[in-house]
Amino acid sequence: MGRKLISFDWALKRILRNKANFNILEGLLSELLSADIKIIEILESEGNMEDRGDKYNRVDLKVRNSLNEIIFIELQYEREIDYLLRILYGASKTITEHIRESDPFAAVIKVITISIVYFDLGIGTDYVYRGKTEFKGLNDKDVLQLSDDEKGFYDKKEISGIYPEHYILKVRRFEDETKNRIDEWIYFLKNEEIKDDFKAKGLQEAKAQLDILKLSDEERHEYERYAYDLKYQASMYLSSFGQGEKKGIERGIERGIEKGIKRGIEKGIKEGREQGKNEKAIDMARALKKQGINLNVIARCSGISKQEIEEL
Repeated sequence: MGRKLISFDWALKRILRNKANFNILEGLLSELLSADIKIIEILESEGNMEDRGDKYNRVDLKVRNSLNEIIFIELQYEREIDYLLRILYGASKTITEHIRESDPFAAVIKVITISIVYFDLGIGTDYVYRGKTEFKGLNDKDVLQLSDDEKGFYDKKEISGIYPEHYILKVRRFEDETKNRIDEWIYFLKNEEIKDDFKAKGLQEAKAQLDILKLSDEERHEYERYAYDLKYQASMYLSSFGQGEKKGIERGIERGIEKGIKRGIEKGIKEGREQGKNEKAIDMARALKKQGINLNVIARCSGISKQEIEEL
C-alpha cells in the first residue's frame, strides 16, 4: 500500500505551476499523448485566479510545450450538462487569444485539451477517450490526407494534427487494474496513491513531491480544509439529486397505485424520475442565478424557462 498523496487538483493549483516540478506534469502528458512532452511555460488561465477552484469545484492549467502547442488541462468534479460545448469553447478561445489580427492563418496554434472528470460524461464503457478531426469521403469512405507539400508546410503527418485534439479521462470508470503506464497515472488520479512498482514517467517524482507529510502545518491545514470542502460540495450535490429523484419516484408510484394497474405504476416511476430531474434542474438554476449568471444562459443549461427562473 502506497502512502497517501496530495490530490491532483490541489497539485495543479499549488505545486505543478513551479518550473522545478514541470517533470511531473510532463510525465502525465507524455504517457497520455505517447510523445516526449517538454513544457516551456505556464500560461495565464482561469485556474490561475485565487480560490476559483474552491468556488467552482474546478481547476485548470494551460501550458505551452516545446512544439509551440498549447495544452489545456482541466479537472472537474461536478456534473455540467454543457461540458462538451465548454471544451469546444475553451479550445476556440485559446486559438483566438494567441493570434493577432495581422497574422496569417499559418500562425494558428495547435491546441490540445485534456479533461479529467470525476462525473458521468456521456455514455461509454471506456475511461480514456480521444477526439480528433478527420474528413471522410461520403462516397469512397476514404480519409482525406495531406499532400507532401502540405505535410512540409504544416509540419504534420495528418490533417487531424492541425486541428484541436481532445482527451477525456473519466476517472471514476477506471476499475483500478493497471494494464499500461497511462493506467498507472489514472490510478493515482482516482486513488491519490502511487504504488512502488509503477513505472510511468513522472509518477515517482510525483510520489516524492506530493507527499502530504512534507507539507508544513499551515499548508496541511489548508489542504485538509480544501479536501473537506470538496467532499461537502459533492455530498450536497448527491443528496439533492438523490432526494429529488426519490420523492419523484414515490409520487409516481402513488399515482400508479391509484390506477390499480401495473402500467400505471411503470408510468408513475418514469414520471417520478422526470420530476426528480426537474427538481435537480431547479436547484441548479437557483444556484447559478445566485452567482449572477445570465438568465438566458441558465435557461439553456437547465431547460427551465426564463420566466420560471426569474421567479426562483
